[in-house]
Amino acid sequence: MVQTPSKNLTLEEFLELPDTKPTREYIDGQIIHKPMPQGEHSTIQGELIITINGVTKPQKVARAFPELRCIFAGRAIVPDVSVFLWDRVPRNENGSVANVFALAPDWIIEILYPDQSQSKLIAKILHFLKHGTQMGWLIDPSERVVFVYFSNQPPELFDQAEHLLPVPSFASDLQLTIGNLFDWLLE
Repeated sequence: MVQTPSKNLTLEEFLELPDTKPTREYIDGQIIHKPMPQGEHSTIQGELIITINGVTKPQKVARAFPELRCIFAGRAIVPDVSVFLWDRVPRNENGSVANVFALAPDWIIEILYPDQSQSKLIAKILHFLKHGTQMGWLIDPSERVVFVYFSNQPPELFDQAEHLLPVPSFASDLQLTIGNLFDWLLE
């Protein structure tokens, strides 16, 4: 759902607004409300966070975050899953994770909701790739497919249970097939 303010709202003005549920994004002067997560979406998102962090976090390679606002290139976007290389995670003076992430993640994952515009999600992924993100996934639970977008090659479709999903090189220890991903919905 798009909400156009009565006047052109700047990114800075948007960031001053109180947080809401569902989450809002700021894209090209428009406020966009993200849909509320439902069962399939929440299941896949939660399992991805656990799985990615289980492989990348112990060695301090990278860290996955759910629903994290990323502010860069004049936009405030909230991917379903944002993965940052460990040394790119913004930190406070005491070393704790900062609240504001004013940069693009290294890997993003979007999960398509029922009745959500696939083209708008693709546009978001392409914006991330244009600004330094290495890879983007678009997961479609209803079709049981994953579209993988790369920074330097055409996108690919993965739709067979045995297909191993490509991951950024920093997460090469992560071995996840389409079957593994969608089997989470059966657990």
